[in-house]
Amino acid sequence: MSATNEAVLMFIALVTLYSPLAALPSYMPIVGRFSPRDQHRLALGLFAYAVAFVLAAIWVGEVLLDVLGISTAALTATGGIALMFESVPLMLNWHPPDNVNDRGDDASGSDGDSGGWRSVLLLPITFPLTVGGATFAVLVGFAATTHGVGDRGILTIGGVAYAAITGLTLYAAGHAHRRASPRAREMLDRIAGILLTAIAAMLLSSGATRLVVAVLHSNK
Repeated sequence: MSATNEAVLMFIALVTLYSPLAALPSYMPIVGRFSPRDQHRLALGLFAYAVAFVLAAIWVGEVLLDVLGISTAALTATGGIALMFESVPLMLNWHPPDNVNDRGDDASGSDGDSGGWRSVLLLPITFPLTVGGATFAVLVGFAATTHGVGDRGILTIGGVAYAAITGLTLYAAGHAHRRASPRAREMLDRIAGILLTAIAAMLLSSGATRLVVAVLHSNK
């Protein structure tokens, strides 16, 4: 199979695993408390982080896992823990203080406020809502089938296209949240919290189970 076909298959696998329609409501309660300008920044930031993740996985993923001794199961379990911290307050309707004022600007008046949009960009938006152990495994798996730098370059194009989908989905989530009524937003927050908590529990249990199985297998 040609490298182009491999890149197309990888893109389809990544988008299917990501599922934009499922990810969009998961983003809404997180990005909804930020101004449109900050939501735009979050979308661009997510795209940049996803590209960096793709590049790392395709070009140095196998070596990185070997050097650090980290398995995709450990990444999955860690993602479940990180997501749990964000999802449980949503499910219980515990809201942090708003980071924006009525004009939609940063409350502190500073774009560099560490408690603003940057505080959620890496955790939980990029990891684990957008990328995680399964995503990393798909990228590393396809990279392992390549033959040379050119093939990996073509795979990288497919990975960047996938990153663009994630950024567009996050941007659409901000628009959808702004158009929802306050009552609808509260209901969506609760529903999203329940779904995200369930996803977090699945990630944590799946990763932990695979870690235990790996340990038992190594002891045989």
